[in-house]
Amino acid sequence: MAKRQTPGRDTREESMVEAGAFSAVELFHGLPASCLRTLEKNSRVREFAAGHVFFRPGESGDVLFLLEKGRVQTFRESSRKKLTIAELKAPAVFGEMACIGQGMYHCAAETVTASRIRTISRKDLEAVLDQVPALTRRLLELVGERFVRVLRELDGAALRNLIPRLASLLLERAEGEVVRGVSHQELAERLGVYRESATAALGQLRNAGIVTVGRREIRILQRTRLERAARE
Repeated sequence: MAKRQTPGRDTREESMVEAGAFSAVELFHGLPASCLRTLEKNSRVREFAAGHVFFRPGESGDVLFLLEKGRVQTFRESSRKKLTIAELKAPAVFGEMACIGQGMYHCAAETVTASRIRTISRKDLEAVLDQVPALTRRLLELVGERFVRVLRELDGAALRNLIPRLASLLLERAEGEVVRGVSHQELAERLGVYRESATAALGQLRNAGIVTVGRREIRILQRTRLERAARE
């Protein structure tokens, strides 16, 4: 996909670099002063209003963003629902996926408030990576940590979406107030999910006092609440 442009007011001449702009971010801790000066000299600073979207999932790019002032939110959208992954406060970096592999983003990023953003080209960053190999390890650790966070958030969202489907299935299979002869594996197969996911969703209904779970038997304690869960 085409790279998204990042329009905004260029303040490169106004802000000839705050000395701590890079060193305040963990990714750049301990870099030689010469490397910091090179990054500062070659990067650009712009001001963005709230609501500016820098990129979306599946788009490619070739810059790393450094949030110097304001707040930026990373998120994904599914079925018209917005799943917030993280809300970053200055100083922080984002868009790190542009600096590895094919440079494809796994989420979207948008300013929450008016923000000052510094952009660093992949080419300039790679020049520093060649000089300081330890920075490559930090970058990969950052990518890995954030990717795990995305997976956890997506798993949580999937579980929340699973509960209404499970509630509907229990109501459908109930004889009076009891669902008999059904295993967690059978529930999972009916719902098209892993057994662990079905067990976790059933556990939430149990912990809420809506059902009790026995051996191949699920008893409905609060039908009204279960019906409400099926509609959510």
